[in-house]
Amino acid sequence: MQEAFKMKSNQGTICSKEREFLYEFSAGNQHFVLTVPLKFPVKENASHFHNRLMLPHSLPCFIENDLKVSLNRFIEEESIKDFDIEAEEALEAVKSSKVDLHQLANAWDKTYSEATLEHARPEDPSWDEDFADVYHNLIHSPASETLLNLEHNYFVSISELISESDVELKKLRERQGAEMDNMMQELGKSLTDQDINMLAAQHFDSQQVLENKWNNELKQTAAIQKQEYREWVIKLHEDLKNPNTTIGDEINVQPNQWRESVESNGRLFEDQRQLEESFTIHLGAQLKTMHNLRLLRADMLDFCKHKRSHRSGVKLHRLQTALSLYSTSLCGLVLLVDNRISSYSGIKKDFATVCQECTEFHFSGIQEQLEVVQQIVLYARVQHSNNSKRLHAGAQFSFLTSQKTSVTNSGNRNSGNEDKTKNIEQNQSNILPGEFYITRHSNLSEIHVTFHLCVDDNVRSGNISARDPAIMGLRNILKVCCTHDITTVSIPLLLIHDMSEEMTISWCLKRAELVFKCVKGFMMEMASWDGGISRTVQFLVPQSISEEMFYQLSNMLPQIFRVSSTLTLTTKH
Repeated sequence: MQEAFKMKSNQGTICSKEREFLYEFSAGNQHFVLTVPLKFPVKENASHFHNRLMLPHSLPCFIENDLKVSLNRFIEEESIKDFDIEAEEALEAVKSSKVDLHQLANAWDKTYSEATLEHARPEDPSWDEDFADVYHNLIHSPASETLLNLEHNYFVSISELISESDVELKKLRERQGAEMDNMMQELGKSLTDQDINMLAAQHFDSQQVLENKWNNELKQTAAIQKQEYREWVIKLHEDLKNPNTTIGDEINVQPNQWRESVESNGRLFEDQRQLEESFTIHLGAQLKTMHNLRLLRADMLDFCKHKRSHRSGVKLHRLQTALSLYSTSLCGLVLLVDNRISSYSGIKKDFATVCQECTEFHFSGIQEQLEVVQQIVLYARVQHSNNSKRLHAGAQFSFLTSQKTSVTNSGNRNSGNEDKTKNIEQNQSNILPGEFYITRHSNLSEIHVTFHLCVDDNVRSGNISARDPAIMGLRNILKVCCTHDITTVSIPLLLIHDMSEEMTISWCLKRAELVFKCVKGFMMEMASWDGGISRTVQFLVPQSISEEMFYQLSNMLPQIFRVSSTLTLTTKH
C-alpha cells in the first residue's frame, strides 16, 4: 500500500527545488511507503511538517519519533548539499573572473566591521551636527551681525510673499462674493438652488487652487532659503579659519516696505499697555534655590512673533534667541490645544502661521514635525491597545479562578480599562487630555521649544482639582524642562487663552490659586530632578483681563510663594 501526501508550501521561490522524502514502515503484515514532496530551501520548522503528517492522516503513534528523526535528517542532508552546490558555483565564479575578487573582499570587510562592534568605526557626524557646531561658533563671533542681517532679509522675502498671497486671496473672495450676491438676486427667477450650489462649489475649488499655489511657492522659497543659508554659513566658517580673512561684504538690512507702510497707518498692531510684575523667590527644604517669577498680561503668541515696530528691537530679541539656541538655557512655551494633532483651526492655526513667517533654518518645519508626532501617536496607541488586550485576557483568566470577593473588584477594574481602551481605539490619531507633544523652533522671537498641552472643556469649569489631567500635564512639562535644559517656561495661569462670560472674579482667583500652589509644589520637586537650578517661570493671563483683576492676582502670588525681601536693620545710639 502506498500513499502520497501533497503538501502546500508558500515558501518556495523561482529557484526552489522539489525533492521527495521517502519513508517506509510496517504495521503487522502490511508494508507502507510514505512519499512527501518538499520544496527546498525549507523555511518552515520541520516539526510543523511532522505534525501535518501525523494528525490529519492518522498515522500510528509508534512511528512518530522515528518519522521525526528521519524527516529532520533528510532536510539537513539535502540542505547541506544545496549549500555545497552554491559554494562551488561561487568559487567557480571567482576563478572565472565573473566576480571581482577585490569588490567581494571589500564587501566582506564592510559586513564584518558593521556586525562586530569591536572593529566598527565610529559614526561620522551628521550634516545637522556639523551645521549646529558651526552656527554656534559663528553666532558667538563678530559674524553674528552678518548672520542676523541675512536672516532678516530672508524674513522680509517671506513676509512679502505672504502679503502678496493675502492680497490675491482677498481679491478673489471679494470677486466671488459680488458674483454670489448677483446670483442670489436671480434665485427663484432664472436660477435654482442647484445653480447656487454649483457656483459655491466652483468658488471653493478656485480658492483651494489658489491657496495650494501660494503654499507650494512658499514651501519652495523656504526650502531654497534654507539650503542657501546653510551653505553660506558653512562657507563663512571656512573663510574665517584663515587669519587674514575679514568679513568684507556686509549684508545690509532690507526694509519691509509693506510691513512698514501698514504699521505706519496703525492697522497691524494695536498698542496696549502691557502689565508685568516680577518676583524673586527661594524654594527648598534645606538647600534653597532662587527662582524668578513673572506675571504678565500678554498674548501667548506675542513670545513667538517678531516685533517689527522697531528695527533695533527685532535684532536684539533675535540675537538673544540665537545665542541661546544651542545652549543649556532654552526657553519654552505651553500652548493649550485640542486633542487633534493638526494646524488647521484655532490657536494651532495662528501658531503655524507665525512659524511660517520666517524660514526654519535649523529644524524641520512645523508641518513636518506634526506629521512625525502623528506617526508616533498612532504607533503608541497600537502598542497600548495590544498591551491592554493582553492584560484584559489575563484578568479574565484570574476572574475564573479567583474568589468571589476579589472577582467583583477585578471585574470592575477590567470594565473601566475596557471602556478606556475602546475609547482609545475609536480615536487612534488623537491624544488624551493631559498629554502633550513638543515642537522645536529656531525662527521664533523668544521661544525655542513649544509644549502643545491637550486640554478639554473641563478646564473652563470651576471645579477642577490638583489631579486634573491639565495640572498633571504641567507637572510632566516641568519635568521635561528639568531634564532638557529649559530654564525659562511660560505657562497660561488660568489654563485658558481667552476669557468668557462664565469666568468671574471668583473663578479667576480660585483657578489662579490652584495653579500657583501646584506649580510651587512642582518647582520644589525640581530640586530632586535637576539638583537645584535657578529658573524663570512666567505666568501669562489673557489680554482681555482687567487691570484690577491683574493686580489681585499679583497680590496673591507673594502670599503663596516665599518672596525675597530686603530686611532693614536700625540701631539706636
